Amino acid sequence: MSESDSRVPAATPLRPRRRAILVGASSGIGAALARRLAHEGYTLALLARRGELLQELCEEINFDHGETRAIPYVHDVTEYEAVPDLLRRIVVDLGGLDLFVYNAGVALAPGLKKFDFEKDRRTMEINLMGALAWLNPISAMFQGLKAGQIVGVSSVAGERGRVGNPSYNASKAALTCYLEGLRNRLTRYGVHVLTVKPGFVDTDMIKGAKKTFWVVPAEQAAGDIWNAIRKRKQEIYTPARWRWLMLIVRNIPSFVFRRLIF
Repeated sequence: MSESDSRVPAATPLRPRRRAILVGASSGIGAALARRLAHEGYTLALLARRGELLQELCEEINFDHGETRAIPYVHDVTEYEAVPDLLRRIVVDLGGLDLFVYNAGVALAPGLKKFDFEKDRRTMEINLMGALAWLNPISAMFQGLKAGQIVGVSSVAGERGRVGNPSYNASKAALTCYLEGLRNRLTRYGVHVLTVKPGFVDTDMIKGAKKTFWVVPAEQAAGDIWNAIRKRKQEIYTPARWRWLMLIVRNIPSFVFRRLIF
């Protein structure tokens, strides 16, 4: 930690401190959730590739609360080998861990008539493999502690394979399935796993996207996620009305669905 981070308040029996790691925190849902968790009393390790944005966010949070609530760690989730040492360092810096959130993700659409392996590979590396690199050691740690909460931000896009961006759909479908498996495995150890399925959220990811609807601010999605963490829900859609739309989408016959362009 830097010298400024030495002001991280220590937990005491009279003033317990909840501690969280948030991967993919520099903007959008991640940044909004970081602000919300800090407001709720968490001390945060915030991770992202974009160091300047990350530093600005931490400075904002710490200034607003008059103490160190957020520590920046510049990290590319595709650097899988770095995860175990970085996790150990963060746990020492925070003095423990109660909550882990994986929010990193990209949507690199190749175009309706194109195929691009490099974009597909990058999508899988960030959305799925990066999640696995973090969630495996986190799960092992929480299983040993018999406590802890895990949040994975997936997407409604993982519910069907669509023509626009098959690799993105596949990465989110795999993440959703993996999180369900973790939930079924870890629940017997007292560990809570939450799957978040956002629809369209006003972030960089949908800039320039066509045919968006029901777009909500990142702050609204962050509020929904916090409420789900607090209530220990297993799965949420944000906003909630996506649950009913996706029920319809999942049941559209294949011979009809393949003709749709969205």
